[in-house]
Amino acid sequence: MRYLLALTALLMLSCETKAQQPETQSPVSLIVLGTVQDGGSPHIGCKRECCAELFKNPDPERKVVSLGIVDHENQKTYLFEATPDMSNQLKALKSHTGLDAETPSGIFLTHAHIGHYTGLMYLGREALGAHHVPVYAMPKMKAFLENNGPWSQLVALGNIDLIEMSDKRSVELTPHLTVTPFTVPHRDEFSETVGFKIIGPTKSVLFIPDIDKWRKWEESITKEIRKVDLAFLDASFFDGEEINNRDIAEIPHPFVIESMELFASLPTSEKEKIHFIHFNHTNPLLDKSSTASQSVRDSGYKVAQFHQKVSL
Repeated sequence: MRYLLALTALLMLSCETKAQQPETQSPVSLIVLGTVQDGGSPHIGCKRECCAELFKNPDPERKVVSLGIVDHENQKTYLFEATPDMSNQLKALKSHTGLDAETPSGIFLTHAHIGHYTGLMYLGREALGAHHVPVYAMPKMKAFLENNGPWSQLVALGNIDLIEMSDKRSVELTPHLTVTPFTVPHRDEFSETVGFKIIGPTKSVLFIPDIDKWRKWEESITKEIRKVDLAFLDASFFDGEEINNRDIAEIPHPFVIESMELFASLPTSEKEKIHFIHFNHTNPLLDKSSTASQSVRDSGYKVAQFHQKVSL
């Protein structure tokens, strides 16, 4: 009897000890470093209510869209998009690593619109004067940077090293981390546009911050969502009322209400993967307390949040 009591006590102690142990950290983490569209928030020239107070009291969470990836085990960091907010975003990325390096192990670019590559300017001689930061770009994007100033100076001075990517060809960054670019339809005045599939040890992520209407893409977005664990998707505008003063043909992003209608038949488990991101300054999803935000959550989707962290 005493033996059974002692054994029971030992098993209970063992269970308590296991319960008290912290959850093992995944070797790879994703951090949302920005959620706003290229022009930022407040937006230049904006006279609307959505920006009036922000010009007086800026919100430190309003950063242009970017993701950070940390491979803790291999001590590598990667930045997705070089935004006008890159200085703060790199410092935030560093804070998650415990490393001394101020620059990442690599920067991945989606396309040549101002919110997605102009942060590279901070790597130049007028600012950091960086040394050979790897920058991953598609062929047209690479040629654009090589042949147009001031970006060509970054290449000439060795501030950045351009690494050419190919459509749907995977790039193995570490034993824990692989990235695959894929082209998507968008306004490609100076470069092609890509999304990325980011694959960690246990989870995969779809990142499409900019795309034209889903129907213009040769792939099925619902099928692509099924292939991953999370999807950060273009949500520039909630609906057409936001841009009633501009030609909608010039900015043919999928409205959030259109995306929700398209995804309506997905099971709850698939809807929960979807994190809307890349919000125009007019988008009510920037306000967590808005009716629009609540409607998105009630429908089973998520709204990407600044400094949101995900284990991959």
